[in-house]
Amino acid sequence: MSRPPAHRMPLADTTAELNLRTLARLADVSVAQVSRMMPSLVELGRVERREVPPSSQFRLVRENVGAQAIIALAGSRDIALSRIGAVSPTLPIPPVSIIVFGSFARGEAVQHSDLDAIVVRRDEVAEEDHAWATAVERWRTEARGITGNRVENLEFSHDEVRARLASDTTLWREVVRDGVTVHGLSAEELLEPAT
Repeated sequence: MSRPPAHRMPLADTTAELNLRTLARLADVSVAQVSRMMPSLVELGRVERREVPPSSQFRLVRENVGAQAIIALAGSRDIALSRIGAVSPTLPIPPVSIIVFGSFARGEAVQHSDLDAIVVRRDEVAEEDHAWATAVERWRTEARGITGNRVENLEFSHDEVRARLASDTTLWREVVRDGVTVHGLSAEELLEPAT
């Protein structure tokens, strides 16, 4: 997605007043950068400034139309994840599950981040099945259009992914810990024995 990560918009995530140092820490930028930006936001009416010696406190003016756009932008990751998940059931062969992991799932994606996903097919669908390959490519194309990010997916059968999720490798621990299920079964549900 062509936007800063959600954690870089701290005023959109709270109704509390924050000082410059706190804003800089939460946005992972310098205090000087925040100091240069805040006067413009105050002048535009998007942010309210209140002097509480020894510092200034800032709060997003949520009624301001521009501030509402900032709030919407901060929530765009969740909207994007919902929309890429909604594509899945419309595919000719819907996957058992799609789990997004990595920086996108953690809300840390930046403009050039990949959207990493695990795509799980039914055990009876062969990896070489033309209709399946076409469905996965259609999902990748639509996900790229929705997010603006390159999509990298790992594809497994239900049995294969169950074994991998049960392993103790770094990648699969990350999928279980941070993965966001956008369609179908969650990592925990995929681990359950087939019935």
